[in-house]
Amino acid sequence: MLNKEDGDMNAQELRDKTPDQLQEELASLKKEAFNLRFQQATGQLENTARMRRVRRDAARVKTILNQKAAAAASES
Repeated sequence: MLNKEDGDMNAQELRDKTPDQLQEELASLKKEAFNLRFQQATGQLENTARMRRVRRDAARVKTILNQKAAAAASES
């Protein structure tokens, strides 16, 4: 993952990736979000802020994917 020390992803770093790489990143984030929800449900989650960061990172990846798809559609 492209995480920095604080865990947030840079939108510019994501824009430099290919759509396939972004899909992989999104799948990874979704798995992590699932695992965090599971930990929270069982009372094992210590860093609750991580859930918010993962959710926002996933939204950021989806936004970049949609922008790339729109750009590709307008070129055709």
